[in-house]
Amino acid sequence: MLIDFSEIPKSNNLFLDFINEFELVKNYYKINFRDESLYKSHFEKIVGRNNPNKEKLFEIINSQYSNFHPSEKTSSNINTLKKPNTIAVFTGQQLGIYGGPLYTIYKIFTVIKLCDYLNEMFSEFNFIPLFWMAGDDHDFEEISYINLINKENELQKIIYNDGIDPFENRGNVGNLKFTKEIMEFSNSIKDALRETEFSNDLFNLTEKILNENISIKDSFFQLLFKIFDETGLVIFNPQDAEVKKLLIPIFKKELLDYKEHTKDLLITSAELDENYHAQVKIKPINLFLQDETGRHLIEPVDDEYRLKGKRKRITQEEILNHLEEKPEDFSANVLLRPICEDYLFPTGFYIAGPGEISYYAQAIPLYKHFNLQHPIIYPRASATILESNIAKILVKYNLSTHDFFIGSEKLKSNLINSFSQNNLVEEFDKVELSLKDIFKSLTDYLGSVDNNLVNVANSSNDKMLHQLNILKDKAAKAFENKYDASFRQISKAQNSIYPNDNLQERELSIVSFLNKYGFDFFDWLYNELDIHDFKHQILEL
Repeated sequence: MLIDFSEIPKSNNLFLDFINEFELVKNYYKINFRDESLYKSHFEKIVGRNNPNKEKLFEIINSQYSNFHPSEKTSSNINTLKKPNTIAVFTGQQLGIYGGPLYTIYKIFTVIKLCDYLNEMFSEFNFIPLFWMAGDDHDFEEISYINLINKENELQKIIYNDGIDPFENRGNVGNLKFTKEIMEFSNSIKDALRETEFSNDLFNLTEKILNENISIKDSFFQLLFKIFDETGLVIFNPQDAEVKKLLIPIFKKELLDYKEHTKDLLITSAELDENYHAQVKIKPINLFLQDETGRHLIEPVDDEYRLKGKRKRITQEEILNHLEEKPEDFSANVLLRPICEDYLFPTGFYIAGPGEISYYAQAIPLYKHFNLQHPIIYPRASATILESNIAKILVKYNLSTHDFFIGSEKLKSNLINSFSQNNLVEEFDKVELSLKDIFKSLTDYLGSVDNNLVNVANSSNDKMLHQLNILKDKAAKAFENKYDASFRQISKAQNSIYPNDNLQERELSIVSFLNKYGFDFFDWLYNELDIHDFKHQILEL
């Protein structure tokens, strides 16, 4: 089953036009992802660019995999990065505990399946799936929890509290190491889930990737390696100090020449705001600097710089010296990140979600400024997994997955109306009227026989109506119990299909599914996801 994104709440208009009416947004994206006739010339431009980073990147990636034993397919892909006709197909995501929401998995399967398709269709090129681990972000609160369906079929949010003041600037999330509190988090996951034949495998993985003194970055890497290594996915850590050395020219140009692109970025964002919505507020400099107090945006002040929220100024000479000596302290924001990616690699495609598609629209002036080829932006697969027990509830109550997208309160209101007691009341009203009519006729007849029988008849009528009301109350109570059970079932379906009034892929972790179905779940998902149908997919499991 497929659902058009226009029928799904919260779908932004820029994304809808990108998917369905590309001509309306073609000024913000160089190539229509649907038009495969343009692919080859695009690939030729990508491989035609001189890339001095190839050998060094090969060394860096091998170093990042030094503690792992990659599969033959992944090793082959890493080696292929050195070949002249190689094209990188990227996706990426902010780091998250246990991989974050399901859409991270959908992104990766999209990039893998797209590479398989491109390698078959354009055999003169080599397409490599890569994942950019965005560990430089500093929003700890956003990644510090998972949502799962617990043993009571309820939506449960499990939070990792690292024991640090929630308002403290922790700096780059990727470098943070789990504290002893991670054990409480892991135990909460175990307590929440019903034990199955697959639980031991899940908990063994949990113990490996969620333990004290392992960094969030390393935990994320280990998870992706476990799940995707056999597919050939190359996981890339851009926080690596050696990577940051390669990015010095980009960071330096951003610091020195920011005035050249700020005006163009503002113009593009104003156009987007007029017609759609600008996702990011434009800043003069798209760089952060990490110091002992956290990660801070770099702001220009006259001919000098300062860190946002701080008074101390930094001279141009000081900041450039810092860049040369410790480039790992610098990191790009969401607009400059694609530039870093496409400067380092021959990127032909980026697999993006709706929010990222908006970022790329704003970032297009930066590609001209840095003289880089804009990749084809390809939408990630989007899906809701409909489990068989949930599908049965939908059949029982004549509901579709689409019915849940109206939100829990509206759905509840509709259900109350459909489960209304009007039919029950009407049936008892009919019986009561019939009894009254029958007894009126009977009373009239008995009165003609013996007037003393009228009181006896009226008394009998009252007793029968009283018994009828007792039965009516019992029936109403039984109805309420039946309604309550029904609503509990539908609430169970709501938690699975549209948790927190949001798409399942944006809320649920993979944890519940791994516990119920094991790691074969990923094989099923790979086969079911269609990356060429750009609608929301309902996948029946």
